[in-house]
Amino acid sequence: MELKMINDKGQDATALVASDALFGREYNEALVHQIVTAYMANARSGNRAQKDRRTVHHSTKKPWRQKGTGRARSGMTSSPIWRGGGRAFPNSPDENFTQKINRKMYRAGIAAILSKLVSEGSLSVVDSLTVEAPKTKLLANKLKAMGFSDRVLIVTDNLDDDLWMASRNLPNVMIVEPRHIDPVSMVRFGRVLMTSAAVKAVEEMLA
Repeated sequence: MELKMINDKGQDATALVASDALFGREYNEALVHQIVTAYMANARSGNRAQKDRRTVHHSTKKPWRQKGTGRARSGMTSSPIWRGGGRAFPNSPDENFTQKINRKMYRAGIAAILSKLVSEGSLSVVDSLTVEAPKTKLLANKLKAMGFSDRVLIVTDNLDDDLWMASRNLPNVMIVEPRHIDPVSMVRFGRVLMTSAAVKAVEEMLA
């Protein structure tokens, strides 16, 4: 499998030979949907909480007498059927939303996403990506010269301080190391730019 390589000017360079199992896999939409959903569910903090009829603020006085009013009997205003009453099955603050994904499935899903990016021409490889100073303008101009004017996910093997600080004020640019790639970011960003060393690192990581 040959990946498209470009230089700092966005011109085509010598193609990079990569693993067919990682970049030439058939796209599995159901699997990708499953790992993306699981990743987002596992990121939830589960800190929402609701009050039941025991913890809601209310009076214990009986609203009206048991018989003779023509209305349904009622014991207290904390009933779940009353406005302002407690929830019958409230959400607890320690609710667990995690979903289990097997390691083999996760790796196959990441490979399917990478293969989809390659087939669509949305994944490019550069030999290296550096900036001379931690300035946003330098990185923005370099990406523009390489043909990246929209959202782009950059995967680099060497994330130094200059490159990191230069990318912080670019809202449509995200830079990560190979060990921090995730399915949500790769699906959300339209294009992916990887360094050649990062490609080798991802191959070793997902082998």
